[in-house]
Formats: sequence, C-alpha cells, structure tokens
Amino acid sequence: MNRLAGVTSPYLLQHADNPVDWWPWGPEAFEEAKRRDVPVLLSVGYSACHWCHVMAHESFEDETVADYLNAHFVPVKVDREERPDVDAVYMEAVQAATGHGGWPMTVFLTPDAEPFYFGTYFPPEPRHGSPSFQQVLEGVTAAWTDRRDEVAEVAGRIVADLAGRSLVHGGDGVPGESEVAQALLGLTREYDEQHGGFGGAPKFPPAMVVEFLLRHYARTGAEGALQMAADTCTAMARGGIYDQLGGGFARYSVDREWIVPHFEKMLYDNALLCRVYAHLWRTTGSDEARQIALETADFMVRELRTAEGGFASALDADSEDAEGKHVEGAFYVWTPAQLREVLGEDDAAFAAAYFGVTEEGTFEEGASVLRPAGDAGPVDAARVAGVRARLLAARDERPHPGRDDKVVAAWNGLAIAALAETGAYFDRPDLVERATEAADLLVRVHLGEVARLTRTSKDGRAGDNAGVLEDYGDVAEGFLALAAVTGEGAWLEFAGFLLDIVLEQFTGEGGQLYDTAHDAEQLIRRPQDPTDSATPSGWTAAAGALLSYAAYTGSEAHRTAAEGALGVVKALGPRVPRFVGWGLAVAEALLDGPREVAVAGPVGGELHRTALLGRAPGAVVAVGEGPGAGAEFPLLVDRPLQGGEPTAYVCRHFVCDAPTMDAGELAAKLGG
Repeated sequence: MNRLAGVTSPYLLQHADNPVDWWPWGPEAFEEAKRRDVPVLLSVGYSACHWCHVMAHESFEDETVADYLNAHFVPVKVDREERPDVDAVYMEAVQAATGHGGWPMTVFLTPDAEPFYFGTYFPPEPRHGSPSFQQVLEGVTAAWTDRRDEVAEVAGRIVADLAGRSLVHGGDGVPGESEVAQALLGLTREYDEQHGGFGGAPKFPPAMVVEFLLRHYARTGAEGALQMAADTCTAMARGGIYDQLGGGFARYSVDREWIVPHFEKMLYDNALLCRVYAHLWRTTGSDEARQIALETADFMVRELRTAEGGFASALDADSEDAEGKHVEGAFYVWTPAQLREVLGEDDAAFAAAYFGVTEEGTFEEGASVLRPAGDAGPVDAARVAGVRARLLAARDERPHPGRDDKVVAAWNGLAIAALAETGAYFDRPDLVERATEAADLLVRVHLGEVARLTRTSKDGRAGDNAGVLEDYGDVAEGFLALAAVTGEGAWLEFAGFLLDIVLEQFTGEGGQLYDTAHDAEQLIRRPQDPTDSATPSGWTAAAGALLSYAAYTGSEAHRTAAEGALGVVKALGPRVPRFVGWGLAVAEALLDGPREVAVAGPVGGELHRTALLGRAPGAVVAVGEGPGAGAEFPLLVDRPLQGGEPTAYVCRHFVCDAPTMDAGELAAKLGG
C-alpha cells in the first residue's frame, strides 16, 4: 500500500496497491524530489481510460519496473478529473512538444515542476517505433545524471515558451451576425452529409455545436442549421455510440459511421446529449428525440446516481468477458450465438437482422455492437421492444463495468440542467427531484462551510481540490435551469453567489477569464483555455451563466462580464466553430436578447410550461405568484396577475411586450 491510500479519487485508489511508491500531487512530493535530487515522473489519467488501465497492468504492476522507478524517481499520480488545472498545463506542454496528446499522459519534471520529457502510453516492450517504458526510464535517468545542464536548458525553454503564450481574445466587441454566419459556413464545410456529425474518425458527439445550430434556427429560421442538427442526432441515436438496450451514449465513435464506440460512458456526454435531444424535441416534436432524451436521463439516474444523490463521473470501457479477462466492450457486444442462447432461433434471427449482428462481427473476435440496421425494412415495434427487454435482462447478468464514483461539480451541474428541463418537458417530476437532490449535494458538500466550490466529492466527503472555472460556470448553469423549472428563487441566489466569485477570482483584464482562481495553487503557467472540447470550457460556461443571471436580475456587472468574455467567440467562432460550440450558443442568446419571461402564476401551470417550451435562444423564465414572488425573482417585481388570471410578461433589449394571459400568444412571442 503506497501513499494513495485514503484519497477520494477512485482512479488513484486503483493504484494504491501498485508496487510503485506513488505520491499524490502536492508540495511534499516535490520536496522529496529535491531532497533526493531525482526527477519527478508525473502520470496523469482517469478511471474510465482504457489505455491507462493497460499501462498500469503492463508497467505499474510490474515489480521490476516499479523497483527501478522507485529508485530513480519520485512518482506522482494525478486524476485529471480531480485536477484539470494540472492536466491542462502539462497537456499544453506535451502537445506543443509532440504535436499530439492524450491519456495516459507521462511527463518527466524537475523538482521545480518544470517539464523536460513527454509522452503518453509507453509499451512494456519496444513496438511500432516506440521505446519501451523501461527504456524511457533508463534514458531519462541517464540524461538527469550525465547531462543535467541540458535538461535544465530544455525545461527552462519549455516553461518560458508556455509563459509567453498570450491569448488573443478578440479585442473589443461581441460576436455579431457576421461572425455567427461565418461560423455556420465553417460548420457546413466540415459537416459529414453521409453520416452526420463533423469531421472524420474518431468522431465525437458534437452536443454543444448542435445546441448552437438549434438556437440559430430558432432565431433566424435557417433550415440548413436545423437539418444538420437533426440529422446528426438521428445518426447518433441509430448508431453503436448509443446503447440500444440500456440508453446512454459512449464517449466517441472510432469510425465516422458511428458504428463502433469507445465504450466508456461519461456523465458529461450524457448530460449534454440528454439536454440536446430534449431541445431537439422542443424544436421539432420528434418522437425519437423524446425517447432518446428520456432514455438517457433514465440511464444517468439508474447507472450513475450515487447514494448521496449526486452523479458518478463515468463507467469504464472494460469489463470481464466470459473467460474472466478484462476486455474493452465485453459488457455491450453480442455474437449470433449469444443472441440464440438468450432469445432462441427465431427471435435471435430477427434480432440479428434488426441490430446488425453478423458472424463476422462489427467489433472484435466476431462480436457486434448493436445498432438498428438501415436495411431491416418495416419492423414489428412490439417485437423489438420484447427482444430488447430480454437482451437487457440477460446483459444485466454479465459482469458490469467499473464505476468511478467521484462526484465532479461541473458535470453534476450539467446533469442538473438536463434532468430539470427533461423532467419539466415530459411531465417527469421524478427527474426534477433527482436534479434537486444533486443540487442539494453540491450546496451541502461542495460548498459546505468554506463558501467556495470544491471540485469533487466521494461518499459524501468533499475532496481536497478547489473548484475551477468550469465548476462555477456549469454549476451556476444547472442552478439557473433548476430555478426556471421549480420556481425556487434560492437556486437563483446560489447561482449569483457562484458568479460573484467568478467576477472576483477568475476574471482578468479585457474580459479574459482564467481556469483557476487568483488565489489558487500557482503552477508553472496559469491555465486559460476558452475552447470547448468534450464539455463547455470554463470560459464559455461562465459567459452563458453570467448572461442568464444578468437577464434574471438586471445586473449590469454580470452582463458586462458576459459580453467581455464573448470577445473570444468573436475571434474563434469564424475560425474553429467546432471547438467553440457552446460559446456560439451563448452568442445566439446575446443576439436574441436574451428574452426575459416573467410568469405571474403557479409553477407547472399552462403559462409556465409554455414559457419553458419557448425556443427563443437562452430565454430565462421566472415563475411565482403572491406578494413574496418578487423577493424570489427580481423579474416578478411589479408583475401582478391580470384580473386574477395567470399572466406572462416578455421583455428584451429594455423593451416589454404587453402582458398576456393566453398560452398561444406567449408561445408565439417565444418562437414556440
């Protein structure tokens, strides 16, 4: 048992029994490296990472490798989901030096935390031009011992290069019609008309880009934007990236056709996509979109919800196969023989034709990923449902993938927003309850007594790492969505509290935002990344929440901060629209107002529901009745019932429409 025993990260705990004498990230590890005059091996990964597990098994569980590593290095293990700041800083260095990055990330540092040699996965034996991990360790040791001046020069040059990188954030002004139009044109050029999505393999679900496309259609009526959004969602829903039995999405597809996924399931993907499909239904009325939104919500609640009411971060890609070996995708894939064993000959033949299960297989060793075959022809829906239920029950008997039980604040914020809205749209109060329970956990455990967000918790115990900008932005977004659905002004108040910290601790000159607080641990570079990747960047998440909060409260400071932050979208949107999708979605809200909707009336009433279903980009909804409603939501001040009837008020750009008591008229005002 090494120094990782007792930490809150399930990923680090997976390494607690390694013969490698791991240290968690902290000043003690670097002091030990200085005392011994040895370099630090920094190994960064996360629990659902397939190749992290492979390298752990091949190298970190090997006694010979561990003995050498312990003798010549101070080994430090980091969970990138707990310390996204550490991951971001050293990943930037890896990408700058090698042109690519990924996990596991392997970086060698001086005792002053300066990087001088980089890599990702290293095999146990030399292969495909890559040295073995042992060779790397021996080479770094030789350089440290015999060429220390050269190592110091390389490290100093890398740190200086990182420190000299300035972020061009777009100068003055916010993104306007021109920048949004250029972004849309860029997406059109990268759109895969045959298979949906953008770019080639590997293909990631573009949730935030789809949000932008839906908002752009709602604001402008651009049919091409809606078509790209709807066709992409259809392709994903009918692909192997979507779990056709249990619901929920895998992290990405290894091919451009969405056939074979990388099987890990992340909370953030499913939260973002649940919300996207709910919004697609709101726009088109698609039955399929409704089904996928609800199945994905149910997957999150069933598979990821923790005993404390939060949501776990991920399910592993790997699980045990029939022979007891840990294999990627073993839980999810099927052979024709396995279908026959569960279903019998006739239904197995039907299922094989419907789900595209062949003798050759679409995955590995003759196994297939289930996905509705496009050429199956008309099918009996009841028979499909029966087959699916029997296969799901049989699959549930298989060894399940491991679950990373840590609760990440930012990703729970995304889940709160998705579940609150999905529950409200589809009359599922249980989903709203689950969202509220997760929000309660964040307030109780992640805010606690320190009044600053903690990044993670596990088993109801807060971790040691401070929240970063994405935690504040995404949690505020979740609280604002919950306020709109429940009519409970406390969530608006909590969101404002978090966003005040963003203004005080994360904001620089000219609208710039930083990923870490002013008083956070000082790394070799203060991380600052405005691009959206698998999740909204902290920068764009904060911009969206600041804009919504300003619409709710009339706060000029929050509106000004949102507009300043959106300068980066003006710069990046026309150039790299795929990587600033949420920023473009926020820009659409700014261009539309956003609209402010005050419903003087009951929560869940016809006008409230109509307001929530309005498609106007980023519209905010306040609901309540009685003399205390204005204390909960500033939008409700001096907004009484008219003639004793529930009444809706819609404003934007400092101009208000006449109040209405008619749901149809309200829908028209909100693009419904």
